[in-house]
Amino acid sequence: MPSSLYLVLLLLGLHVTTYCASPIISEGKVTTCRYPQPNVTLYKMSSNNADFAFNLYRRFTVEIPNQNIFFSPVSISAALVMLSFGASSSTQTQVLESLGFNLTVTPVAEIQQGFQYIICSLNFPKKELKLHMGNVLFIGKQLKPLAKFLDDVNNLYETEVLSTDFSNISAAKQEINSHVEKQTKGKVVNLIQDLKPRTIMVLVNYICFTAQWANPFDPSKTEEGSSFFLDKTTTVQVPMMHQMDQYYHLVDTDLNCTVVQMDFSEKALALFVLPIKNNMEWVERSMSSKTLKKWNRLLQKGWVDLFVPKVSISGTYDLGVTLMKMGIQDAFTDHADFPGLTEDSGLKLSKAAHKAVLNIGEEGTEGVPVPEERSLDQSEMTHLHHIIQFNRPFILLILEKTTRSILFLGKIVDPMQAA
Repeated sequence: MPSSLYLVLLLLGLHVTTYCASPIISEGKVTTCRYPQPNVTLYKMSSNNADFAFNLYRRFTVEIPNQNIFFSPVSISAALVMLSFGASSSTQTQVLESLGFNLTVTPVAEIQQGFQYIICSLNFPKKELKLHMGNVLFIGKQLKPLAKFLDDVNNLYETEVLSTDFSNISAAKQEINSHVEKQTKGKVVNLIQDLKPRTIMVLVNYICFTAQWANPFDPSKTEEGSSFFLDKTTTVQVPMMHQMDQYYHLVDTDLNCTVVQMDFSEKALALFVLPIKNNMEWVERSMSSKTLKKWNRLLQKGWVDLFVPKVSISGTYDLGVTLMKMGIQDAFTDHADFPGLTEDSGLKLSKAAHKAVLNIGEEGTEGVPVPEERSLDQSEMTHLHHIIQFNRPFILLILEKTTRSILFLGKIVDPMQAA
């Protein structure tokens, strides 16, 4: 058995007030992703991607019970599909099947084309929504990557490939951390704390997202010392935003939860899910792509007196053990098979890490003007029956509308837990 060469997979997700600009550069050339047309596979994929997101979420609830959870499902999925591009045999099969795909029904090429569309669509410039997802592959100078792999990951997955000297672990770590810090405008620093000897490739995936609410909150109505109930006996004081407006919302009597949709100004939305007391686990076990479709069908617009806490949380995860439990096993062992990536043998994953950051405030992003308060006539006042207070643990989803992708998924157990 040849000696192992280690590939480290790191993934980031950011929802921050920052400008995330980065054309993809490979060997000094700026490239443009080929933008395919959406096909039937894309729409089927949205269900697969959602179910993978909820399955991974449920794994986290077991591994870190009663804690905040926050991650970027689409970021993790896209990086794994990109990695599968260089894999074959059971290594490739395990990666794609763990994402929920039946390869006898959906060919590998269709899956890869679908993710190509997702990445291109997410990165397509938008006026009031700053969204960019990208990959950076740091590859050892001595490695001989296949030209087809470099071309494909550049054009299909917007992956920047940088030659790196891993013989000096300290210098390589500094180079990677500096690059990540630059790409995220200083929001993620010291991402890599250590590298194994004989590491020769590190894949970093990041997603930056900044958007303003379609209807920003008025900061003057935020109550700084409002009670948030962590459990039956424990509360913390949080800044609670308040707004009376028309929102799409529903009460799901099957899951015993309330759902409120808050729109961003362009092509994205947030779903706030509030289970009734002591019903969080039932909602978590039941959520699926079918749940999202049901909610989309049943949401109705009406007046809501809404209370939402300001939130600043993050999630950091070592995904290796979790992904292995979900079926991606060979990639982390000496059975790993990546013949489409490099001429060198013995390549396997040594680490898969993920970090996501979330900040929610009155405006969604800095510098967004708050609309003037308007008076309500008597006919409108008669419909103001819904008071919805997110003053206990709730689930949060942030979705992009065009691709139906879950950009971020999480649970806020304690809004004051340090990000």
